[in-house]
Amino acid sequence: MHIFDSRFPLAENARGKERDAPVAEYRKVQERLGLERVIVVQPTAYGKDNRCTLAAIAELGASARGIAVVDNNVSDAELERLTRAGMRGVRFRMLDTPELPWAVLPEMAARLALFGWHVQFQMDGRFFHEREDLLRRLPCTLVIEHIGKFLEPVPLDHPGFRSLLKLVDSGRCWVKLSGAYMISRSGPPLYEDIGVLAKELVKRVPERLVWASNWPHPSSGPHGSPDDAELLDVLLDWTPDADTRNRILADNLAQLYGFGTS
Repeated sequence: MHIFDSRFPLAENARGKERDAPVAEYRKVQERLGLERVIVVQPTAYGKDNRCTLAAIAELGASARGIAVVDNNVSDAELERLTRAGMRGVRFRMLDTPELPWAVLPEMAARLALFGWHVQFQMDGRFFHEREDLLRRLPCTLVIEHIGKFLEPVPLDHPGFRSLLKLVDSGRCWVKLSGAYMISRSGPPLYEDIGVLAKELVKRVPERLVWASNWPHPSSGPHGSPDDAELLDVLLDWTPDADTRNRILADNLAQLYGFGTS
């Protein structure tokens, strides 16, 4: 999820001001859904200024971890500081106007591996087959957002989805079951056209999947802003087995983000 707070300045290339979505408001979401742990992801709106995300992690406490945006000029001392503050990865959002260029991805991945961090990655999944070799060679864990973020629904035999399956079969790639509402054409409550991809991933690699709400839904998609409880309930359809569902919601999260470790 993301935190937006007008106390912090927007990046120069921010697409527009988001409404404030502070920690106090997110705590109400946690209470409603019964959520304890949380991953605060640096929003595009703040670029490489991670202060808003760091403040949110500090306020949320030991139950929170974060994903930063830093470039290849970041020092090892700064990465150590961010690790102590709860950061566990760097976001590469390769859409619109990326904060970070493709060219620095291999170098950054090598540095992140030394700190136990991962690359959180987003691109138009329809073109994964064009980037598969590069992503496969990255020397750190890769976490792909939004069920691959296919900017239009695709069938299981689509080249981009086949490449995503090859990446997860490598053993170092994870996928977030999130964001179906942004790209689904069939719409709520089950988002069937995206759900078919999610179900295939659940069948294939349940040990490397995590769920995410993407609150406060800065990109709502064609069906409007979703209800957070309904997004969680979709897992009942995608993952009917309770043990597997609990794994995705809790155990996998603890492993990926280092909950239970210092």
